[in-house]
Amino acid sequence: MALAEKVEVKTVDLTVAAAEAVQDLLRKRELEDYALRVFVQGGGCSGFQYGMALEGKTRAEDVVVEQHGVKVVIDEVSIEYMRGASIDYIEDVMGSGFKIDNPNAMAACGCGSSFQSKDGSGSPASCGSGGCG
Repeated sequence: MALAEKVEVKTVDLTVAAAEAVQDLLRKRELEDYALRVFVQGGGCSGFQYGMALEGKTRAEDVVVEQHGVKVVIDEVSIEYMRGASIDYIEDVMGSGFKIDNPNAMAACGCGSSFQSKDGSGSPASCGSGGCG
């Protein structure tokens, strides 16, 4: 009987720029051993929107990935919508912030902070009602 090979399931990728931005936030707020929690919640003009928080505790059900010295924590529901996504940090003339490139998003709103999944999940809100941003 052959030994089973360990298969690594792709979760999310954190760019070096995003890791540096998180490390800078953690340093400024003196939050040693905290992680970046990334999650998906209902809302936005496309049905779902991303959320991020700095968090000191993880749950047993969380998916935890460490990249470039930063722990990224994603809950068991959100990972299904974010598997394969890339989290970057951009700075340009329009401002700076985190940007998520998600291969599971079928449609996204103009501001890029909400999306509809390929399986059609999510109930869009109108952009005029504050759904974007």
